[in-house]
Amino acid sequence: MPKIGMEPKRRRALIDATIAAIGERGSIDVTMSEIAGLAGVSSALAHHYFGAKTDLLQATMRHLLSELGADCRAALAGVTTPRQRVSAVIAVNFSEKQFRPDIIAAWLAFYVEAQRSAATRRLLRVYARRLHSNLMSGLTALLDRPAAARAAEGIAAMIDGLYIRHALKDQPPDAAAAIALVEDYLETRLQDAGAPR
Repeated sequence: MPKIGMEPKRRRALIDATIAAIGERGSIDVTMSEIAGLAGVSSALAHHYFGAKTDLLQATMRHLLSELGADCRAALAGVTTPRQRVSAVIAVNFSEKQFRPDIIAAWLAFYVEAQRSAATRRLLRVYARRLHSNLMSGLTALLDRPAAARAAEGIAAMIDGLYIRHALKDQPPDAAAAIALVEDYLETRLQDAGAPR
């Protein structure tokens, strides 16, 4: 029987172990036994808390979305201009907490899984809508709405693309270079439109 009060800690340990296991394997082709072993619990306890592996994977993805959302809200709390707002959204996606090998591998695995899982696809749509909304909240003050939407789509594509590229590299992620590349794209869009910066 699980110990009283341990459920939140063990659920979090299993989610962290899922991220680590996906990071090591590079795919979601991991077993509940492997995940449970990394979390230091039995497979039976992992199944008790999450049921099937698909339930644990969904909980892990919701956790990643929640963490990214909280980090984004914190990053936006201190900004005062629309331009700073867009930069904060870009930077949070490449923060030390978010842009690390195991998290990158998990996102890539979830993108692949979304091809066969409607639930995963729905969660990725939530992520895409949030990112678009956060970018648009700054961009619409800098560009007309159609240009802002195009810039937001381009920035989102670059963020996703840089995650994919870094997932395939055998070297640590370079957050500063990734941010600089996306910021350069944004500056080009703003200059082309004659927008205030």
